[in-house]
Amino acid sequence: MDFGAHANTLGLTFKNLKLLEEAFTHRSYLNEHKSSEAHNERLEFLGDAVLELSATHFLFHKYPEKSEGDLTAYRAALVNTYSIAEVADALGVNDMLLLSKGERRDTGRARQIILANAFEALVGALYLDQGYDAADAFLNKHLYPKLDGIIAARSYQDAKSKFQETAQNKKGITPNYKTIREDGPDHDREFTVGVYLEEKEIARGIGKSKQEAEQSAAQNALEKTNW
Repeated sequence: MDFGAHANTLGLTFKNLKLLEEAFTHRSYLNEHKSSEAHNERLEFLGDAVLELSATHFLFHKYPEKSEGDLTAYRAALVNTYSIAEVADALGVNDMLLLSKGERRDTGRARQIILANAFEALVGALYLDQGYDAADAFLNKHLYPKLDGIIAARSYQDAKSKFQETAQNKKGITPNYKTIREDGPDHDREFTVGVYLEEKEIARGIGKSKQEAEQSAAQNALEKTNW
């Protein structure tokens, strides 16, 4: 792959293109390409921290009148897997990924997680290559414009609370959540959680934490039931 061309597509100039290549190299790719040296999980770890700091700083200054609770809800909606995967896809990251043949065939929820992880790794790579200000500017340009739409749609609201309230009103039942499976290494777990009304499974969700997976399951349940 031509990572110089990929950098141009992203509107970036990297001093060290190896960092960009690493950011887009999924662990699975190394199983089929032994000559490749590194996958993107360390950069993802770094980028996640840079993203959280940048988003917190952005929201703190944009909304001086908002409470800590409101800012936390806004940040969670802004930097969750769905949100950053959507931005990554719009930037064309899907076509830049180095994946195994098996992972490349999977275009569902698992691909969203891969895209989100690659976006965080890209932020980490940009931070290492050019510093915090460059990473922050990139996020201000590509991610933070989503915030107005998130607030207008009230998509920052807690899906679990919304589904519980609706289920109790319509069915007189409190939803319960069960962890169906856990995948991945300890530092990069992926959780699949089901949401149930009594013993009936309504929907499933996947996330990088049990809490995110539960929120995903609740959101999917709201959409599936059309509540």
